[in-house]
Amino acid sequence: MQFSGFQKLTLLDYPEKTACTLFTAGCNFRCPFCHNAALVTHIDNTNYFSEEYVLDYLKKRAGILDGVCITGGEPLMHQGLFDFIKKVKELGYSVKLDTNGSYPEKLSALIDSGLVDYVAMDIKNSPEKYLLTADCSEEYFEKVKQSVNILKQGKIDFEFRTTVVREYHEIEDIKKIAEWIAPVNKYFLQNFIDSGDIIKNNLSAHNRETLEFMRSAAGDTIPNTQIRGI
Repeated sequence: MQFSGFQKLTLLDYPEKTACTLFTAGCNFRCPFCHNAALVTHIDNTNYFSEEYVLDYLKKRAGILDGVCITGGEPLMHQGLFDFIKKVKELGYSVKLDTNGSYPEKLSALIDSGLVDYVAMDIKNSPEKYLLTADCSEEYFEKVKQSVNILKQGKIDFEFRTTVVREYHEIEDIKKIAEWIAPVNKYFLQNFIDSGDIIKNNLSAHNRETLEFMRSAAGDTIPNTQIRGI
């Protein structure tokens, strides 16, 4: 495994854990508001962190760090991910996986083998607007729906989350998302932040009032709907 980014300490990416975050390159979606475009559309294959480097760091930080968050890009695209996570688990770390849900078979295998402890899955938009928002195929959307159902089986702690962008999300969309994914214990609305490295320019965030209306609309179906990023 090679990683295109390595944040050696985070108190935010893994709930209730002191962790580090690893970023894989490559994604099968092209969400216009992706804040990691460097990992999707203009990957630098000459600049990376090797698996050996990461594992050596984790050995040295054992007892200081609790967890490892693996994000992207889309981590499940990578063939070496399973073997890498096994090595991380052998060092005693909890593992959180961020995914777009387009590889349900791999997601299910990771869960059933006990290799992940927490999953955060992005829900890009309501079913009617999914293909437009994620710039993906109908086939991939069907796989996303399978992953939603896998997580809802409750074998592992997880969250669904939606990055909310003014140009792509209206209050009715959030209501439809909640109706689709319910019942779940928690759902997060993440306000769009322009990182300066997004796939499409001239996108904007909703104001706090609209986000609160969205939270309320989702909360009718998923009471524990929360807002991040404001």
